[in-house]
Amino acid sequence: MRFTRIAIYTGLILISLTSGTATANDKFLRMNLDLMGGTKFMDVDCASSAPAAALYGCRTGRDGAPHRSVGDFGIVPAVELGFGYSEGAMRFEFLVEYRPRYKFKGRTNFLAANQRQTVSAKLSSISGMLAGFVDLTDGLGNFGSVTPFFGFGVGVAHNRIGKTTMNFPVTTTTVPSGSHTDLAWMATTGISTALNERVTLEFAWRYSNLGEVRTGRGIGSTAYPVGSNTCPEGCVRTYGLSPTRAKLAGHGIRMSLRYSF
Repeated sequence: MRFTRIAIYTGLILISLTSGTATANDKFLRMNLDLMGGTKFMDVDCASSAPAAALYGCRTGRDGAPHRSVGDFGIVPAVELGFGYSEGAMRFEFLVEYRPRYKFKGRTNFLAANQRQTVSAKLSSISGMLAGFVDLTDGLGNFGSVTPFFGFGVGVAHNRIGKTTMNFPVTTTTVPSGSHTDLAWMATTGISTALNERVTLEFAWRYSNLGEVRTGRGIGSTAYPVGSNTCPEGCVRTYGLSPTRAKLAGHGIRMSLRYSF
């Protein structure tokens, strides 16, 4: 089965107190580790030429596919803070998730497969969503101590990527950093079980779509070492580059605790 992202979430709960009269709110802090799957960077406009040129262009590589960089984001640490309240079988939550640092590692297809053409970049992402959940309580079905649920959330994600480095057999190309804000949404279904009157354990599948990450429109550069055919004495050449993009989306398994008060 192919999927772009598998996320394994481990929940860590932080119980906080509020002043005034207590309400039926859920407050929690989730510490997450995401295992990100494959993605690909391609031009936003492969035909762009002036004043900013496309990085990959509209040609195909040695593998027969369009010029691109293919790779993955590895293991991603994340923090999710959520506030919510329940009303009957319905739960409503506001979720903020922050991925402070992760990396893209991949390869381009400009050259033959056995030649060096690695690509790397550092990224961060923050997203906020309003989510609604429906608990299939005894009024909708008798499931004993386990309560199935499903939910959907929508919001925005702000994704930032640092300078992208592309290493080739002789040269090193640097692509400018960039940031992009996009629509984000998620859909989930799972089961929950009450551990006591206040603490609930959840285990769920979730699909998350955080929109796109985009490199910047700006000045890129290629460094030539001493002795190269292009610059025998060594040099750095600069040029304008248009943005590239990659999708941040995938499936995940999520486990967490929810504290209610």
